[in-house]
This record gives sequence, structure tokens and C-alpha cells, in this order.
Amino acid sequence: MSHSEAFFDPPLPFPIKVVLSATGPVRIYEIPEDQKEAILEQLYIFRPVPSLDDVMEDIHAEKQFRVREFLVAREGGMNVLASPYYLEAGGTVIDWELVRRARKRKRA
Repeated sequence: MSHSEAFFDPPLPFPIKVVLSATGPVRIYEIPEDQKEAILEQLYIFRPVPSLDDVMEDIHAEKQFRVREFLVAREGGMNVLASPYYLEAGGTVIDWELVRRARKRKRA
């Protein structure tokens, strides 16, 4: 088995658009809002999985974002969970730092 085969992820069942980044064209999945939580659960490599409303910082871009703003790129044979600043700074999930957990809503 080659090393590249060890890092193969099946493609996600969403359309892909090609967008320009600081390093060239990148393929980005168009994930519907109602599917984002499931995709986050599937691709987030740490535990616990954050809430879509948690605030993270992309340490490469030095900018904050809500988790729900994440991108998923198709790079080679891999699905790459990334910040919304991936196209300018290249920050993937390993470059996210928790800033603030979302407050839980009180149920009536």
C-alpha cells in the first residue's frame, strides 16, 4: 500500500466549487446548513466536538470565527476541515483554538 492510499477519504456527497486561494485553485464542498453539524461530527479530529456556535480562532489568520462558518476542501484524496480563512491563510482544524463556548439556551 502506498502512503497516498493511507490518506484517502471517500468524497462527501455534496457539489464542489473551485475557488482561488493564496496558493492557487482549491476545491470546496458546498455543504447545506442543515448538514453542517453532521459533517463537523464526522470530520472533527478532536474530542469533544465543538458546538456550531462556539467561537474559534484560526491561529494562522489570527482571526476569529463561529464554527458553523467552517469550510471543507477536497485536497488530493482527502477531505480537509478548515476555517473560513483557509483560502487566505491555510488554517485547517489543527490550527483552531477555542475562544469561547456558546452559551446553552435555557429550555422553557
